[in-house]
Amino acid sequence: MKQYFNIKKNFGFGCMRLPEKGGGIDIEQCKLMFDKFLEEGFNYFDTAHGYHDGKSETAIRQCLTSRHPRESYVLTNKLTEPYFNKREDIRPFFESQLEACGVDYFDFYLMHAQDKRIFQKFKRCQAYEEALALKEEGKIKHFGISFHDKASVLEEILTQYPQIEVVQIQFNYVDYDDASVESRKCYEVCRKFGKPVIVMEPVKGGSLVNLPEEAKKVFDDLGGGSPASYAIRFAASFDGIMMVLSGMSNLAMVEENTSFMKNFKPLDEREMEAVGKVRSIFRAQNLIPCTACHYCTSGCPKHILIPDLFACLNAMRAFKTWNASYYYSVHTTDHGKASDCIKCGKCEAACPQHLPIRDLLVDVAKEFER
Repeated sequence: MKQYFNIKKNFGFGCMRLPEKGGGIDIEQCKLMFDKFLEEGFNYFDTAHGYHDGKSETAIRQCLTSRHPRESYVLTNKLTEPYFNKREDIRPFFESQLEACGVDYFDFYLMHAQDKRIFQKFKRCQAYEEALALKEEGKIKHFGISFHDKASVLEEILTQYPQIEVVQIQFNYVDYDDASVESRKCYEVCRKFGKPVIVMEPVKGGSLVNLPEEAKKVFDDLGGGSPASYAIRFAASFDGIMMVLSGMSNLAMVEENTSFMKNFKPLDEREMEAVGKVRSIFRAQNLIPCTACHYCTSGCPKHILIPDLFACLNAMRAFKTWNASYYYSVHTTDHGKASDCIKCGKCEAACPQHLPIRDLLVDVAKEFER
């Protein structure tokens, strides 16, 4: 499978959380990170126009495509819902993505963040048909979707568009049997339709890296391996997983993740048992399952940094730490407070996790605005 797609290994570089400096991407740091990733034998990079407000694509050009031969990397980009309103908008947008990334074609092009509502717009605008036409022209090598909804919706999409070659889903050990995300059920639909799976959010936006002490001890008792290693290896341990993405933000993360994925080994029975224990501890924490994708913030009329405020509440619940309140004040100094929410609902319409954000902001305000 990987050979057919020109993919060397089952671990990919997600370009959603690149290092920043001076209000933009830290280009020199990015060059070091991309070079190291390639040196270690990996070659899959994933971006989208909305990542870093368009700067992710241009960082790809500056740090990767202008410095390495085209055949040395596999590049994925996406068609995202806010950037078109009719079929005629899609091709110019696509061409602008090629230019921004500095390439003549994308190895994979995904219909981004598909859910029931967004899929209806893509159908109305014949977005799938336009993307498939671009594939016929050789500007897209492989066509797929990224997905955030119930398994029944995924089954509907795959039934209507059998041309889909790959499916990107959120898949990690906390969301595996979560009723809102349905990771396991979505994975099983992919298997039913014979579609290779790309995993996003294997460490759930960092939540599975910075573990509560009780959970961290479970992994420490195994005698080796970081929390990130168990999370990423969990996702990669299932049949049909073509690629596991990690949104890496510094060189140390690249070095660590490639070290244990270079000669990948699935989790053994003892490690799987430990993952189950950690999952139970997490569920007992009553944490907000936000992945910090920041899709909710761009349309907020009060400029509330919703994921950052949720992270503060999670830190308070998990660690009872004083600095959660400190960081709440940091995140609200030049932006809206949780209590400023006017309950317009734009955030909830954009949330891939389908979180009740308006209600959760009330909880945040109760904790930090007493």
